[in-house]
Amino acid sequence: MTKSQIFLSKASWMKILLFPAAMWLASRLLTWIAMLLIAPLLPAPPGGIVPTFGWEVFHAWDSGNYRAIATSGYEFVNDGKGHTLAFFPLFPLIIRVLMNLGFPFEVAGTLVNNLAFLAALYFLYFWVKEQHSESAAQWTTAVVAWCPLSIFAGVIYTEGLYLLLSTAALRAFDKQKYGWTAFWGAMATATRPTGMALIPAFFLAAWKQRKPPSAYIASFGTAGGLLLFSLYCGLQFGDPLGFLHAQRGWRPSLGFDAQGWWKMVMQVTVGTLNWKHGGIKDPLHPLLFALIIGIGYCLWYFRKQLSSAKVDYGFAALVFLLWILAGDPLINAIAVFGSAYLLWRLRSHLTPVTVIYGFCGIGLLLASGGTISLSRLVYGIVSPSVALGVLLSRHPRWGYLTLLFFTILLASFSVRFAQELWVG
Repeated sequence: MTKSQIFLSKASWMKILLFPAAMWLASRLLTWIAMLLIAPLLPAPPGGIVPTFGWEVFHAWDSGNYRAIATSGYEFVNDGKGHTLAFFPLFPLIIRVLMNLGFPFEVAGTLVNNLAFLAALYFLYFWVKEQHSESAAQWTTAVVAWCPLSIFAGVIYTEGLYLLLSTAALRAFDKQKYGWTAFWGAMATATRPTGMALIPAFFLAAWKQRKPPSAYIASFGTAGGLLLFSLYCGLQFGDPLGFLHAQRGWRPSLGFDAQGWWKMVMQVTVGTLNWKHGGIKDPLHPLLFALIIGIGYCLWYFRKQLSSAKVDYGFAALVFLLWILAGDPLINAIAVFGSAYLLWRLRSHLTPVTVIYGFCGIGLLLASGGTISLSRLVYGIVSPSVALGVLLSRHPRWGYLTLLFFTILLASFSVRFAQELWVG
């Protein structure tokens, strides 16, 4: 190998090593600026607060449950109300270890999630590069780093840790390292309920690809974290399924929440005010919605008479206007059904375990009996992000428009979280 080849090889590796870190740092800087510098300058919104500069800005909503678990342990009574047993143990356990070393809860929780997210981006980058291309790896990494729901990978939530463990398990499975698949998968099922989707995903992918028996053993080994938590629930509270029963505080019944989805559709199409009153009190919302849909249809119908750039920019502007009009219900609907469409559309271009895990995860969410935080939960299922990254690598103009839209939403979500307004 010549000196020039060695230099090019080193330069290529430096690019590979720096890209995930650059995406992580740039996106985290945006969230930190929004939460620590911009949000404190804004007046308190209705139902929100004016945050102060400090680690406490990363603590809101579910963070309080992780604090209670890390400091006092679990509590549970099977009364249908919300209890901390609904939150899986690995994240608060790691926080507890750091607290024993002298770190305050807010510092420990924020560091664990952020550093795990950085590691997740590296696992994701190498996995997609191995299975697809460097371009697809870069776009997928950018999608995950800049997705507006990545705000939850920077605060005291489990998104960063779960993305790390589930992505590492999926990569190990595709690399046929089944011991590591079981190890990473078991830790993932000890981190979040959606980790349960990994178990059938590995089993079905092993069957579809005619994997050796060790792959099937790994799929069952993935359940290790869940089984240990179930054992703890049985010993401590006399209910091995206590972690499921505790979910009823947030999702009272299992099954598809048709009423919740109907509400979401109505909020998007006719507006929240009209839905609440059961009639048209605000005619502007449905009128604007119909206008946006009509313009979108015209753009599609006359697309051959227009340049591809005009069509792309036109649709991007319409999506932005529709988000301004419909807000979070639109994001939730797109996150679920848009992800399912992407996985189906690119099913022949993704590895089987990527597709199967994506559908298992989305199916689990649809059957969970609620529509709360669906966009955040779908973000934690890495498969749709891989599909989107592969798609955008083939259509860079869409990619840049998507990242621009993501950046605007990420800044907005960061401010809202700092103000303790509901996000996702």
